[in-house]
Amino acid sequence: MHKEKFYGTTVVGVRLGGVTALAADGQVTLGNAVMKETAKKILRLYNDKVLVGFAGAVADAQTLADHLSAKLEEYRGNLPRAAVELAREWRTDKYLRRLESILLAGDANTILLISGSGEVIQPDGDVAAIGSGAGYALAAARVLMKYTNLGAREIVEEALRTAASICIYTNTNITVETIP
Repeated sequence: MHKEKFYGTTVVGVRLGGVTALAADGQVTLGNAVMKETAKKILRLYNDKVLVGFAGAVADAQTLADHLSAKLEEYRGNLPRAAVELAREWRTDKYLRRLESILLAGDANTILLISGSGEVIQPDGDVAAIGSGAGYALAAARVLMKYTNLGAREIVEEALRTAASICIYTNTNITVETIP
């Protein structure tokens, strides 16, 4: 049986002026066809104090978000500790290591990129992006942070619009979530 590949999404996160904002597009692509234009790819965890965006297989991402949620409960909302424990488990567990997704998580203090190969990366400059249009969104967000007075929410929206204008796997049905 031929396995179709679900292509990308784009998620970008920024911490600025006491606000953490994550934005994601809504497109789900299977092969060369858009299957859905309004998917929600950002979740709120731990009493709405943690935002998680995901790229990759949706069911896999949901499973990982559930595991991250449990780790956040275990470590009382300590996102860096929960992320490290999730990455360790994801890399070593026989079932979890087969999951194909990547997470971008943020709270009031940090933004982290979490992957299945064990990486937990806190980016320089409080801006990060994942998915098919990540490079475009990241570049746009960095420029907007440096040369404008826009807030975190506006920066992630504009960065995602920029990515959508270039990346065919990213659309302009943007969801933005913030934590003040």
